[in-house]
Amino acid sequence: MNTPARRAIRPRKLLKLLPSPRSTPFTFGYALVLTVTSLLARYADPQLVSSLLRGSSTDVAHLVHSPALVLVASALWIAGGIASPYAIGFLLVLTALERRIGGLRTAGVFLLGHVVATLATEVPVGLSVLAGHLPDSSLHRLDYGISFGVAASAGALAGLLPRWAGWTALAGFGWVLVDDLIAFEDPMTNWGHLLALAIGVATWPLLRRARRSPRGPRAQAATASTTEGNAAVGSTRVSLSSAAASSAANSSRVRS
Repeated sequence: MNTPARRAIRPRKLLKLLPSPRSTPFTFGYALVLTVTSLLARYADPQLVSSLLRGSSTDVAHLVHSPALVLVASALWIAGGIASPYAIGFLLVLTALERRIGGLRTAGVFLLGHVVATLATEVPVGLSVLAGHLPDSSLHRLDYGISFGVAASAGALAGLLPRWAGWTALAGFGWVLVDDLIAFEDPMTNWGHLLALAIGVATWPLLRRARRSPRGPRAQAATASTTEGNAAVGSTRVSLSSAAASSAANSSRVRS
C-alpha cells in the first residue's frame, strides 16, 4: 500500500542521484559550467563556437604548444551536447562517486582519466605523422569532451559498489565501449575510453583504503573535538582530585 509518506520518500531518493551544492559541490559546479558551455554551443554564432572548440581541442598541435591550457579547456565541452549519453553519465556517475569519496578525490579520478587517455591517444597520432603514416592534417583533428573522465569515474565507482552491482555495471559499460570499438567509427577515441575505464579500475585499492580511513575536514574536526573533550574531562578530574586532596589535608589539620 502506497502511503503519502512513502510517495514523498521516493522523490528524495531520486534526487540523491543528482548533484547538489551541499552534498556534491564539485559535480554540481562542474555541471553548471557544462550547462553554460552546452547552451553556448547550441545558440551562439556558429563561427564563434567553431573557433572556441578549435582553441580547446587537445590535438597534437595544441598539446605541443599549450598542453595545460587545452587539457583543461577541452574538458569544459560536451561532445554531442547536453543530452548526450556521456552528459547523463556524468551526472549519475560523478554524483555517486563524490558521495562516496568526496569532491577532491572525484576530481582527481576524472582528471587522471581525462589527461592520461588524451595523451595516450594523441601521442601515437603525432608519431604516425612523423613516420609518414598519417597526413599533417591529423595534427589538427578536433578532440574535446568529458568522455574520458566519465569513463575513468565509472571504472572507479564500480569498485565502491556492492560486489554484484559493481561487476555488473563494469561489465555493462565495458561491453558498450567494446561495441563502439568494433563499429570502428573512431578507433583512437574508442581505445581511449577503454583505457580510461581501466585507469578507473586501477584506482580501486587507493579509493577503498581512503574510504575506510577518511581524512576530510569533517573527520578531522570530529577527531579534534573528541580530543578536546577528553582533555577537558581529564582536566576536570584532575581539578576534582586536587580539591579532594586539599579538603582531606585541611580536615586532618583541624582534627589534630
